[in-house]
Amino acid sequence: MTQNPIGSTGPGSTDVPVVTLDDVRDAARRLAGVAHRTPVLRSRTLDALVGAEVHLKCETFQRGGAFKFRGAYNALSRLTPQELARGVVAHSSGNHAQALALAARELGSHAVIVMPEDSPKSKKDATAGYGAEIIYYDRYTEDRTALSRRLAEERGLALIPPFDHPHVIAGQGTTALELIEETGPLDALLVPVGGGGLMAGAATAATALVPGIRMIGVEPEAGDDTRRSLAAGHRVTVPVPRTIADGQAVETPGELTFAVNRRLLDSVVLVSDDEIRAAMKLAFERLKIVTEPSGASALAALLAGRIDPLPPRVGVIISGGNVGVERFLELLG
Repeated sequence: MTQNPIGSTGPGSTDVPVVTLDDVRDAARRLAGVAHRTPVLRSRTLDALVGAEVHLKCETFQRGGAFKFRGAYNALSRLTPQELARGVVAHSSGNHAQALALAARELGSHAVIVMPEDSPKSKKDATAGYGAEIIYYDRYTEDRTALSRRLAEERGLALIPPFDHPHVIAGQGTTALELIEETGPLDALLVPVGGGGLMAGAATAATALVPGIRMIGVEPEAGDDTRRSLAAGHRVTVPVPRTIADGQAVETPGELTFAVNRRLLDSVVLVSDDEIRAAMKLAFERLKIVTEPSGASALAALLAGRIDPLPPRVGVIISGGNVGVERFLELLG
């Protein structure tokens, strides 16, 4: 069987991991001086509200406004000059789109993005602003993966999926690597889950650095594909989620990401759209952080008391802040 680019002999392999801590550290070296080392924020108000010491890893301050730049740049930086010259393609609701467009620009390439028609305007504008060509599709009637693959074949583009790629997973894992390097051992880490790339990378790094850490995924109630898949023991498809957390509106976990997450996750908890709104509001009013809905879901789980028992020292990844002012006011008004 042909090996994946990093380690694993396939999504079902239990012998060799899809990614390792060494892969995450290699990604960190590639990202040094290119990606931002984002801040870890503390709040006495938040600690008092939830009854624990909370460390917020704020990817809202990452280039492109979300953690996605880490994985996109790590993957693109490994392409040959010939591949970069031909260009890259991906499907994304917004954050991977922006990240890939920005990474392609940094590396002298060009990005083609297959993007839902109903993506937030701010994400569309930012993706175009980084120089990408956008091809729109209807997320409820069209297959974005098939569209991306067809474009890759027709134009000779390198396909860089938003989460189901070992170099993307390793890049996302640098988020947890930086967090734990700064905070030391944590008892639990809360991570938003969409396709599972951020969680797979974060869990790879965190469980290797802190044996016994609880890895807790957070999904919107309307898009609990990973929770259902873990319960079933195989990947489960749900209807296209209708949730304000557009970055987590995924129907099925990735093959590679599920192979990692079924091994390393302790649990997945769910949050409602209203709980996400409440977390966005608190982050803005008390923490002075602007978050998009997906970016606030892990904080929402903490505030809503979903973590039981709640351990003394908790890390929370605030995964992104790409929301326009009109949309932000609409959500919280």
